[in-house]
Amino acid sequence: MPKPRTIEKSKDFKGSMKRLINALDKWKKIMIIALVLGFSSAIISLITPDKISQLTDTITDSLSVDSEVMNELVTKINSNSTGSDLVIKGTTITYREQLEFITLISQIDKENTNDIIKMVDTLPESIKSIVIKKMDFDSVKHYSLIIGILFLISAFFGYIQSYMLTTVSNNFARNLRDKISKKINILPLKYFDSHETGDVLSRVTNDVDTISSQMNNSLATLISSITLFIGSIIMMFKTNSIMAITAILSSLIGFIFMFIIINKSQKYFVQRQTELGNMNGFIEEMYSSHIIVKSYNGLRDANEKFNELNKKLYTCNRKGAFLSGLMQPFMGFIGNFGYLCVCVVGVLLTMNNKITFGVIIAFMIYVRQFTNPLSQIAQAMTNLQSTAAASERIFEFLDEKEMSNENNCTSHLDKSKVKGNIEFKNVKFGYNKNHNIINNFCAKANPGDKIAIVGPTGAGKTTMVNLLMKFYEINEGDILIDGVSIKNMTRKNIHDLFVMVLQDTWLFDGSIKENLIFNKGQVSEEEINDTLKVVGIDHFVNTLPGGINANVNDNDTISSGQKQLLTIARGMIKDAPFLILDEATSNVDTRTEELVSSAMDKLTLGRTSFIIAHRLSTIKNANLILVMNEGNIIEQGTHEELMNKNGFYADLYNSQFKL
Repeated sequence: MPKPRTIEKSKDFKGSMKRLINALDKWKKIMIIALVLGFSSAIISLITPDKISQLTDTITDSLSVDSEVMNELVTKINSNSTGSDLVIKGTTITYREQLEFITLISQIDKENTNDIIKMVDTLPESIKSIVIKKMDFDSVKHYSLIIGILFLISAFFGYIQSYMLTTVSNNFARNLRDKISKKINILPLKYFDSHETGDVLSRVTNDVDTISSQMNNSLATLISSITLFIGSIIMMFKTNSIMAITAILSSLIGFIFMFIIINKSQKYFVQRQTELGNMNGFIEEMYSSHIIVKSYNGLRDANEKFNELNKKLYTCNRKGAFLSGLMQPFMGFIGNFGYLCVCVVGVLLTMNNKITFGVIIAFMIYVRQFTNPLSQIAQAMTNLQSTAAASERIFEFLDEKEMSNENNCTSHLDKSKVKGNIEFKNVKFGYNKNHNIINNFCAKANPGDKIAIVGPTGAGKTTMVNLLMKFYEINEGDILIDGVSIKNMTRKNIHDLFVMVLQDTWLFDGSIKENLIFNKGQVSEEEINDTLKVVGIDHFVNTLPGGINANVNDNDTISSGQKQLLTIARGMIKDAPFLILDEATSNVDTRTEELVSSAMDKLTLGRTSFIIAHRLSTIKNANLILVMNEGNIIEQGTHEELMNKNGFYADLYNSQFKL
């Protein structure tokens, strides 16, 4: 079981975000438009409270008592010594009503608003009609229309902004996946030898999705929140400085809390992405080899390792979620506390006629626009931490050293004209440059030769084939194909020249026909059926519903031997001058092995073939057998010649018959 990687420390947040922004350069214009729309929407939201305040004052003022009319009425009644009726604003007030009004007004405290309101309710209808202000419906309609238009424009801008950012984030995610896919195809095999498959998959799926979703949410929130935050401060001071200071001081603690949260939570989001990759790698490994785990009763160890990795991921998630989760309720408390302070101070100022009731309403909206952005900014910054952690892992993968550039590879061999000569000249190679595992390997294959490579495990047999296919670069020496160095040939050209059948079978999700003609042009069904007959698997295929059109995949209930026969048939269909068989018959029974060996003899006819085999009985008819040990050829010759030497090969051959 692989050891989980050491948890990475916090990376360069500024550097990661800068690189992420540079990667978004393709969509810069769209993002600028979207951010401008978000900024405009926020500005409109800042204008709205002022209009709501004016509307509130208009309505409040319309429902209040007209003090000028009241004073005028009191003056005229006091000077009316004749007891006649009065006409004020076209309304006739009888003398009895005048006396009733004077009696009521003498019994109240004129400084007490509540007393005045109660007194107005008991006034005669004629007097009530002139002392209570009439509703200014024109002004109410005017302000209502403006507020409605502002709300609609703000919502429209918000929708367009959201649509644009969603489009950008999805396209950016697709672009990242394309880059990762292309990167995978140009990475050397040694990268995959040292990295877990699950970790690579986690970068392609989880990390890209994290960037896409968080970028879509955070950018829009960040711009609008910053605008609302700064704009609300300006508007509050413009409206009333005392109320503004009250609102800011009551929310100041939120600033400190926000920065503490960001500082504490950053490392946990980096660790979360790392531990997620570790766990995915472990799950992928355990799932792909679950039969081995079960057969060796390794479930307990596997569960313990999984629990350990799961606990680390849980710890990172819990700590990060806990710290970021504190933000919302705490900022809610700060916002409510701000409301309370604004209301208390606002009432005091209203009682002293410093502000109107509409100002209090406006400030309650400003406080929400001031405290909510603070919480949203903190959340957006937390999301950006997660985005930075994910982008670091993706850019780290994209920055991995690629296979050597092939711009100078000008030689090209046409596979239809290749003669079939291959020569290894003093080849030296090591996965570690300080330690060679292949030393001065020399061999020559003539056209049509059947070259077998045998030796104990770890002798370097498969490594030689990987060097021949240019999966790895040789350290010293050279490999020539028809006299042309593979150093001067592209990998694509080399791969076109070889049919390769490996010990590890691979079938993708699709029909048998699609698997057999993989990456090849038009192939007739007759040719496919003939190949299946040669391999000896035609009966099995014909029993499947649909025959060669039956769907299979690598997880189907097909035996390992049947899978191997299908991969051998795939190799037969590919028309190439060279053939590599790396333990191709290891998963078939003895009877099938005879059929495959016979088929291989037909396949190798006229082709230069390299066969790696542990079952030495399958390579007895090889033109040349190379016996390798510790990276060197220690014996070579035909089967008979090597048996007559009674050396290393003879011991290997005879050992397979010993009990």
